[in-house]
Amino acid sequence: MNNLQLLNQVSAFIWQEADMLDHGDFVDWLDLWTENATYIIPIDPLETDFENTLNYAYDDHHMRQLRVTRLTSGESISTTPRARTVRSQSRFRVLSDEDGIVTVRCAQNLREFRKDVLKQYTADVTFELVRSGDSFKIQRKVIQLINSTDKIGRASCRERVYGECR
Repeated sequence: MNNLQLLNQVSAFIWQEADMLDHGDFVDWLDLWTENATYIIPIDPLETDFENTLNYAYDDHHMRQLRVTRLTSGESISTTPRARTVRSQSRFRVLSDEDGIVTVRCAQNLREFRKDVLKQYTADVTFELVRSGDSFKIQRKVIQLINSTDKIGRASCRERVYGECR
């Protein structure tokens, strides 16, 4: 059973989130999240117990705020110059819609350009979205990089996904 209206709504919301990140609308981006939401980039592609294992990123509300402050302050070496990024999402699939929480999985290709270097990161991304009026809030976002067990580079995945490099 396909609910095309729901698929269109969640796709539009996820595209909006990507556009906000790519264009540096970080303060408004923070408003897309619930207070107790988590942002996770696991190392092990088979892991599901993110709370009790090592991850590239496991950000709560406080950590997201700290990153946005660093990105917008202009005082961090890891953010100067700020990377230019383009995220493309495709292959959206609603996995569940229960008790006001919609779980969606999609593919993401992130291209990053900084200091004359173009890099690409490909991942499966799973969102848990909480209904909020006629839109959603992010309750959980898990980015599972297809090469998470390989050498990622000078900076951790977390820094790359937010658009900041060391």
